[in-house]
Amino acid sequence: MAQIPSPYWPKGVPRALCLPQVPLTHYLQVAAERFPNKPAVIFCGSTLSYAALLARVEALAGYLTQRLGVQHGDRVLLMSQNCPQYMAAYYGIMRAGAVVVPVNAMCTREEIRYYMQDSGARVAMVAQELLPQVMPLLQSGEGDALQAVLVHAYSEGLPAQPASDEVPDVVLAPRQWADAPGLHGLEDAIAQALPAPADHPGSHDLCVLPYTSGTTGHPKGCMHTHATVLASNMASQVWRGLHMDSVFLAVAPLFHMLGMQGGLNVPVTLGATVVMMPRWHAAAAARLIEHHRVSTWAAPPAMLIDFFSNPAASERDLSSLTVLSGGGAAMPETVANLLQTRFGIAYNEAYGMTETASFLLGNPLARGKRQCLGVVTPGVDARIVDPQTLRELPVGEVGELVARGAQLMRGYWRNEQANQSSFFELDGQTFFRTGDLASVDEEGYFFMRDRLKRMVNVSGFKVWPAEVENTLYEHPAVHEACIIAVPDAKRGENVMALLVLKPDFKGQVSEQDIIDWSRERMAVYKTPRIVRFMDSLPKSGTGKILWRQLQEQEHARLATSPAQEIP
Repeated sequence: MAQIPSPYWPKGVPRALCLPQVPLTHYLQVAAERFPNKPAVIFCGSTLSYAALLARVEALAGYLTQRLGVQHGDRVLLMSQNCPQYMAAYYGIMRAGAVVVPVNAMCTREEIRYYMQDSGARVAMVAQELLPQVMPLLQSGEGDALQAVLVHAYSEGLPAQPASDEVPDVVLAPRQWADAPGLHGLEDAIAQALPAPADHPGSHDLCVLPYTSGTTGHPKGCMHTHATVLASNMASQVWRGLHMDSVFLAVAPLFHMLGMQGGLNVPVTLGATVVMMPRWHAAAAARLIEHHRVSTWAAPPAMLIDFFSNPAASERDLSSLTVLSGGGAAMPETVANLLQTRFGIAYNEAYGMTETASFLLGNPLARGKRQCLGVVTPGVDARIVDPQTLRELPVGEVGELVARGAQLMRGYWRNEQANQSSFFELDGQTFFRTGDLASVDEEGYFFMRDRLKRMVNVSGFKVWPAEVENTLYEHPAVHEACIIAVPDAKRGENVMALLVLKPDFKGQVSEQDIIDWSRERMAVYKTPRIVRFMDSLPKSGTGKILWRQLQEQEHARLATSPAQEIP
């Protein structure tokens, strides 16, 4: 059965895109030719034009190839907080014909070692505060060790007196590293102004190898080409009506696909301006949106909840914000209503993953549905199938979301077993198994029901945590919520709620109050039987609540605690 065509397809948006056969670096060169003096990136009071950015990228590509021996197809680790140096390094690696391996700045030494060994990277580009985790890999003497590290200090690109006292100390820190074999200064490399290779990469060459967090085992590298990244990039632009005069706020970490596309690739492809933040700061974000007239911002719901609950959001002029989008979790109904009624902003929910270069499904701007992944976007085919039989399911039934499209990765890096379990044939076409449970309604809108392995089984009844979390957000005292499964001798599993209360309600609301309130709004088997208040919930670098970590911690705690009888 073919996918359901939505009757609410946005007017003027083609069903399929004619995708350019050029590399991502082509767009940087074109932007520098068209808008040489236009700000490409604004960061902590500094401004870097497109012409200056291109010059830095070309010089880095020349240094990588001529001094460090980086060849076409080599992988290069990139590890840093958001900054203009990251932008130059990212495009410099690609201009050299190499492949960016983005690494979370919070990774441990052993995690970095895994990325280095699995990808085969021998060169890394890192920020100076991360050198302690990286230097042992350069000095290890092992056969697969790093051979060279290009290091930068954020302050090297800042004015003598940054425009705001909100700039973090790590960004203000001067150059501090000592000379060592294999260590190279990024600014020193750029200063040599070596010419970039004559040959540009091809559109179907690998350009980025991001690693998924995965549900089991080691992270897996997703093989993306210039073409797959551009397919997602172009679809996002057309879908949201973005253009060269759009101003982007880049807060999401650039190592993650949400930040990489929204803070690097999409604006550069358009020749637009990026207002970049090194790390999240709600009041600073409000000031920057007002001052630079930011028009588009991609952020996860948890970040937006924090932003719009900050007094600065009400004190600043946010009228320039036109497109506020994101995914990774459903936007709570109460928060969406607040955005609409108080700020006149409709949150545009979408769905994507590392394997699809971020953008796959999206809500039409003119007719979005709440807590909804959206409809298929240009060139995408998405279905709902039975996770066991892979048979397509009818409208309304919950199953695994599978998809195909030009933005789909070319496979997992050196992991044929993962490829075998993730791709399958349906109606003569190759589809990718997302591992997400969803359903589709009669209008072609997809709704998340949760990760395939994230479900609470209460006496045989299936409970989707996202549904319970969305209901809990309606409680006036709840600031953040996470639902996890905990073992129960009688029922198999119980629903447990880990909550962060709003400051005014701390000490005023009890755990039993939450349970009683929930029982009035949910079926008894969905109602949390255990509630625990927390000061905060741990989150990933992209703002997603780490439900799996919380669940594992709670299981460990319960295993060492006396058994409790849960009513």
